[in-house]
Amino acid sequence: MSLYEKLGGEPAIDAAVDIFYRKVLSNDRISQFFESTDMEAQHAKQKAFMTMAFGGPNNYTGKDMREAHKGMKLNDDHFNAVAEELVATLNELKVPQELIDEVVAIVSGAKGDVLNK
Repeated sequence: MSLYEKLGGEPAIDAAVDIFYRKVLSNDRISQFFESTDMEAQHAKQKAFMTMAFGGPNNYTGKDMREAHKGMKLNDDHFNAVAEELVATLNELKVPQELIDEVVAIVSGAKGDVLNK
């Protein structure tokens, strides 16, 4: 069974992304990166990306992580703030720790691409 299925499939990803962006937009460390972002489109892209990254149906048509974050001048603190909000979201949704650990491992694997290092 894929991580996507263990997390609860499409309804769970939808709920997680909605809560996640509420948290991100209220986080002073990272909210500025979304000031001119079409958040409806961003939600849709993130849902498709997370679905694909966690082993669900691949309907993601966005840029790869390196290209999507190019020129944003992100640093470790920004990455960590996003990761912290994701973990807080999963905890709020009462996702078991072993599944949170799997999500964190996947997210951590993308750090170099997100930070363009």
